[in-house]
Amino acid sequence: MVVSQDDTASRVGAEIMRDGGNAIDAAVATAFALAVTYPTAGNIGGGGFLVYRPAEGDPVAYDFRETAPGRSFPGMFMTDGEYNRGIHHNSHLAVGVPGTVAGLHLAWSEHGSLPWQRLVEPAVTLARDGFMVSDALARSLAGVLPRMADHPASVAQFSKQGEPYQAGETLRQPDLARTLARVAAEGPAGFYAGETAELIAREMAAHGGLITRQDLAAYRAVRRTPITGTYRGYDIISMPPISSGGTALIQMLNILEGYDLAATGSGSAATTHLLIEAMRRAYADRAQYLGDPAFNPRMPIDRLTSKAYAGELRLTISLERASVSSPDSFVWPTEGNETTHLSVVDGARNAVSMTYTLEQGYGSKITVPGAGFLLNNEMGDFNAAPGLTTETGLIGTGPNLAEPGKRMLSSMTPTIVARAGRLVMTTGSPGGRTIINTVLQTILNVVDFGMNIQEAVDAPRLHHQWLPDQTRYERWGLSPDTLALLAQQGHTMVETRVQGAVSAIYNNAEDNVLEAAEDRRRTSAAVGF
Repeated sequence: MVVSQDDTASRVGAEIMRDGGNAIDAAVATAFALAVTYPTAGNIGGGGFLVYRPAEGDPVAYDFRETAPGRSFPGMFMTDGEYNRGIHHNSHLAVGVPGTVAGLHLAWSEHGSLPWQRLVEPAVTLARDGFMVSDALARSLAGVLPRMADHPASVAQFSKQGEPYQAGETLRQPDLARTLARVAAEGPAGFYAGETAELIAREMAAHGGLITRQDLAAYRAVRRTPITGTYRGYDIISMPPISSGGTALIQMLNILEGYDLAATGSGSAATTHLLIEAMRRAYADRAQYLGDPAFNPRMPIDRLTSKAYAGELRLTISLERASVSSPDSFVWPTEGNETTHLSVVDGARNAVSMTYTLEQGYGSKITVPGAGFLLNNEMGDFNAAPGLTTETGLIGTGPNLAEPGKRMLSSMTPTIVARAGRLVMTTGSPGGRTIINTVLQTILNVVDFGMNIQEAVDAPRLHHQWLPDQTRYERWGLSPDTLALLAQQGHTMVETRVQGAVSAIYNNAEDNVLEAAEDRRRTSAAVGF
């Protein structure tokens, strides 16, 4: 089974397994296909994380998060003493050194079974010969074109001489096809050296960006040990720092394990209050402690993910009143939304959970001329400036300030759940800082509330991230009575349209059938055989 946000890409992954490939092979092929067919977040110009649980042996995590160029520094997003959001998120200075190609290749080199070129070739074909533009992609491209106006290569790539593509038309990307062909033939060298690297460096130099050929040549994906925890007898396997996802997820589950959520019920005011308070505390600790482990070697991960610490935090939660989040204190009283996720499980029950991104939709909106791929704006995930922590949500804590070679903190939370040695589910979502809470609620829906995987994905979601001190909930997700009770407790509730887009697979051990969920909040496609 393959679940991604694009039907063509999911079918590419399923076909790889039909041809004898395993879950890693299918994930790699799906990811490269998404770089062609789902340009809002599928990418080779961004980065992400992959968690792999083999049917036999220990799980492993692959970190291919972008890194800061060699000339980066903590105050680089300030202009004349003031924070400049445009530089931080919408400029060539916002582009981090991409990691996707290196990360996919590292995972394949250690666990793949089919030839590398076989996995990249479907994406080459899709880019060269083209694919039919769906209604969703046509609307997405039409919406982003005005924001691409300053980047001629992007307009040329994603429009017909400035006119939006219509559903049913064919989108061909010959420059991208040539870049992917180099990657297929040469592996990472086809991206981080030679013609592709020269094209990236030339674009950076021409527009004040920082990435050089030396930055590209120095990039390395990192093999890491997954962060693990337990929740009501289930094993939780997720991404360690530089992702904050696994740490915060396990911390929240540990807090919530002390309450009988099944008794209070899904969507009740009592359960919602507890979710908000757990989220608030985990996100505050995220801001205070988490960053690139190479630059923050003393992060208290063991403490943050311990049952004992969760017990201490539960003592600070009132069952009657909301806590107050403040930028001035982490003491309690007595990330861009357009990411994409894919899940893969093969016949042997090897499982992959992978989330990768360009940060915002279509990243920086900058297409590398002659190379045909969009660049990320992941430098926007570094904290804005030293000491700049505000009630509106800007964070200025030290662990996640920009420095040369540093990886920016992420909320991506690719997660696999097991029990008694058996795969239970693989899950993850896009959604910036909401990702962690989306994954949390999907797991709770299965474990505590007895939902099947489609019900768990369909269920309403909410999000609190410490600052700003408000809870966003999906429209119609909470009853008027529940909202009134939460307001009485002191919660500020803000309605939002949708949160996340989960790609999840459940392993039904009773009949050895894989059950997948398509998230109808956005495009989603499950393909199995």
